[in-house]
Amino acid sequence: MIKTRRILGIDPGTTILGFGIIELKDNKPTVLELNVLHLKSYADHQSKLREIFLRVQEIIETYQPESMSIESPFFGKNAQSMHKLGRAQGVAIAAAMVMGVEIFEFSPKTIKKSITGNGNATKEQVAMMLKTILNFKIETKYHDATDALAAALCLHYQSSGHTKETKSGNSWKKFIAQNPERIL
Repeated sequence: MIKTRRILGIDPGTTILGFGIIELKDNKPTVLELNVLHLKSYADHQSKLREIFLRVQEIIETYQPESMSIESPFFGKNAQSMHKLGRAQGVAIAAAMVMGVEIFEFSPKTIKKSITGNGNATKEQVAMMLKTILNFKIETKYHDATDALAAALCLHYQSSGHTKETKSGNSWKKFIAQNPERIL
């Protein structure tokens, strides 16, 4: 019997919110959706937050994921931006809670490390690794979508034991030795 589960990944934002859905059949991930919500046209912050809440519920209703993985806000230079990002994250989490979806939160460094082996990888490196791991043509110009997809895959790796922490230092050689299933 084939075991199937779906994970929704979210990269929160109040201008662009990225989302990605993976389906796991016997632990093999396949991309179901990779997209963004454009929120710039909404007049005020409250309208954007309402739209995030409604659209995340709609995505959950459409794809029926069991779990949601969301990127936690990182500390930046602009406190106002951090505050808005935290609100967007909270609204997305609330929407998932209302829909009965289990929620997991990961730092950007944890997500990057689980995908590339390097917590300081660039967005482009994460996107390229996702393209390779998932054998999926990524044509989006929005890294918010690929960051969301990375969050979903991170949850899969964390929950299935695929991510192995290195004791000292990061290197591609160590990452490849510890994760041979990710090499084509």
